[in-house]
Amino acid sequence: MTEIRAITFIEAPVEICFDLARDIDLHLKSTARTREIAVAGRTTGLCELGDEITWEATHFFIRQRLKVKITRFDRPHSFTDEMLEGAFKSMRHTHNFRAIDGGTEMEDIFVYSVPYRIFGAMFDQLILKSYMTRFLKARNVVIKKVAEDSTHP
Repeated sequence: MTEIRAITFIEAPVEICFDLARDIDLHLKSTARTREIAVAGRTTGLCELGDEITWEATHFFIRQRLKVKITRFDRPHSFTDEMLEGAFKSMRHTHNFRAIDGGTEMEDIFVYSVPYRIFGAMFDQLILKSYMTRFLKARNVVIKKVAEDSTHP
């Protein structure tokens, strides 16, 4: 199992940050580099408990699908999506939000395991973990910008 933690401070209320993080339309904008689209299940708007979303994106020059389900939801504190189908052996992404002085601390906890035993583990250590860390941080930059722009005209 690999765990990635990313913490982002956002100068905006926790409710705004929470809703932006679960906004499928904003997710599409924040992942434009990988040409990500929602192709099945909920494909627009704000995801809710029980929603299933199938994403399609290009990673490592390969078009891939990832089907997730929102398995935990506690607005505006946290929500979790877990892989139902995809390239990982398993994947769980927990999004936590905590109101702190002047804004919100947004924490991503991304836990996954890879298939293909030793080859998968080598790929993860050499390439995948740093790739996924950059992917999460780039997405968080977009959430931060939109949240702060909406509260600081």
